[in-house]
Amino acid sequence: MPGVTYDDAPPLADLMPWSVAPLRPGRAWPMGPDAASLKARWAAFVRAGPAEREALFQPTRARTLTTPVAQLPGCGGGTGRLAREHGPCPEPVRVGHGPFDEQWLIPDHRLLDVARPELWRVAGEGQLFLTEQGHVADAGAGPAVLASAVLPDGRSPAGRPGRIRPLYRRPGAVEPNVAPGLLAHLTRRYGADVAPEDFLAWVLVAARSTPSGCVVPLAATAGAWARGLELGRRVLRLHLRGGSGERPKLPGGRRPYVRAPLPSWPTGLTYDAEDETLHVGTGGVIAPVPAGAWDFQVGGVRVVELWFARRTAAAEPGTLEAIGPAAWPQAWTSQLLELITVLALLAEVPPLSLDAEPLLTAGELRAAGVLPVPASARRPASVLDHHEEGPEGQFALL
Repeated sequence: MPGVTYDDAPPLADLMPWSVAPLRPGRAWPMGPDAASLKARWAAFVRAGPAEREALFQPTRARTLTTPVAQLPGCGGGTGRLAREHGPCPEPVRVGHGPFDEQWLIPDHRLLDVARPELWRVAGEGQLFLTEQGHVADAGAGPAVLASAVLPDGRSPAGRPGRIRPLYRRPGAVEPNVAPGLLAHLTRRYGADVAPEDFLAWVLVAARSTPSGCVVPLAATAGAWARGLELGRRVLRLHLRGGSGERPKLPGGRRPYVRAPLPSWPTGLTYDAEDETLHVGTGGVIAPVPAGAWDFQVGGVRVVELWFARRTAAAEPGTLEAIGPAAWPQAWTSQLLELITVLALLAEVPPLSLDAEPLLTAGELRAAGVLPVPASARRPASVLDHHEEGPEGQFALL
């Protein structure tokens, strides 16, 4: 029906009903942009005596050196008390830390206040995660949702953590986390198969953030769906940095590169819009940097500035967070160039306009039997098909 407003659009919470709250690490030192630094922090931790170890650990109500904790699903972290831990550091894994920022995490359940084991159980090959961003009234605040292939921590620059919605409820990309019957209903409506990844791609470009939550207008016609799906697939590839295919690239002559070497430890960013030049610290120059990349925001915060600040913020001396690279790693420069490329390409994707299009409403989905979703769809699936080690080496029972 022409003239339907986004107020009539179904909530994302109904369309992808199973969601998980963000991770709450409780301490900063087990996560960082440099895996070698995390191993050095762990080594310093296990070398410390009892009193120093406790101070370095930074105990909370949820985690102390003697808290009994089960093994994190799919990871090799120990289950003995941290007070007597002397083994090697569990191999760090990649995780999403806010918008377009992948960092490393020591995947040891004993270090994390609230690790969300239900997410770790379904992470892996074929899984994609959708993370809602905190609502910001400014229309230019950025996308309402972001996608990633690695497990995200759910942090939002807006300060309000959003829900994390896996695309699949079981490991191995099995059982879509989509309202039962919705994909079949859309397939009939559009006359073409709607796969789970297609639906996720549509959400990326169609989702709208509102004060009461994220809503997703759904096209009523096959033509509008096809146009949105084309844009959504393009955006999804960029969110995933190309996925298993070729990494994103700007056309020749527009690709950013280092024109002047970055200092050993840059302390600030400035941008010259006229010359499309990014000045990194004193003397470092990256160009060309399109204005669309520099101005790209999520949650009302410039992504490039946030990414840089998280790598250069000073840590309190004497803490494990203070253990880090002695100089700016070359790998970070490569990551910054790729980030600029991804944001520049995203800025060129035209917005999906549905203002003149007929839309499906929540009422129509109720009439089709898609809504309301069953309560079971909002709970995690039972996915335990192997033993998980509990505290002190016992088997965990679920």
